[in-house]
Amino acid sequence: MRAVKRPRRYVARHWLVLLRPLLRHSSARNAYVLRLVGSNYGPVLRAERRTVRSHPSDGIERRASTA
Repeated sequence: MRAVKRPRRYVARHWLVLLRPLLRHSSARNAYVLRLVGSNYGPVLRAERRTVRSHPSDGIERRASTA
């Protein structure tokens, strides 16, 4: 087993759809890896977690203040 984890790379969802024939989902990693050799070699891909905001911030603090 590896002492150092392979870094996760975040890619857009459409790339994961296009690469689906080459990738499989690893539930242990909660990521996509290459079929056949992915348990030891190759990239570890995850869907991009950042989203585009539909409403840009207007600069006002929206969190409740404790004071």
